[in-house]
Amino acid sequence: MVSRRDAPGASAEKRLAENGIVLPPPPTPFGAYVEAARIGNLLFLSGMLPVVGREPQFTGRIGGELTTEDGRKAAKIACLSGLSAARAYLGSLDRITGVAKLGVYIATEGDFRDHPKVADGASDVLVAVLGTEMLSGRVVLGVASLPLGMPVEVELIFEIAP
Repeated sequence: MVSRRDAPGASAEKRLAENGIVLPPPPTPFGAYVEAARIGNLLFLSGMLPVVGREPQFTGRIGGELTTEDGRKAAKIACLSGLSAARAYLGSLDRITGVAKLGVYIATEGDFRDHPKVADGASDVLVAVLGTEMLSGRVVLGVASLPLGMPVEVELIFEIAP
């Protein structure tokens, strides 16, 4: 994992403004769990869905009712919700010093093959806000279904400063 400590002057909050990115309101749980939990220097986020204010922005399966581009947009929204949850927990995205893991789960039709293109929607957000040096390895999986009929769920684990 590459730490942002290796990239002097990088500021996630500044990159948000420079890129004209407005984070949605922090998500609220749809069940009995918390959106963020810190263990040591890691911040674990619950699975992030493509919702804004508890309203689904997309439902259905990629390769079925939804296109690959719809999936990219859904992954972007879910990742932005993750950053919003991290900011609410940490007070500032500048406390993020590394991306430990990005997982993208995609509800697809059985013959869908463009999983990486969908997942790039989340990766592109991380690059725009945190910088290329923050990219981590990622897991991308096609699944039969996701909560509430959503097409994408994004999992994030961040390394954070004390």
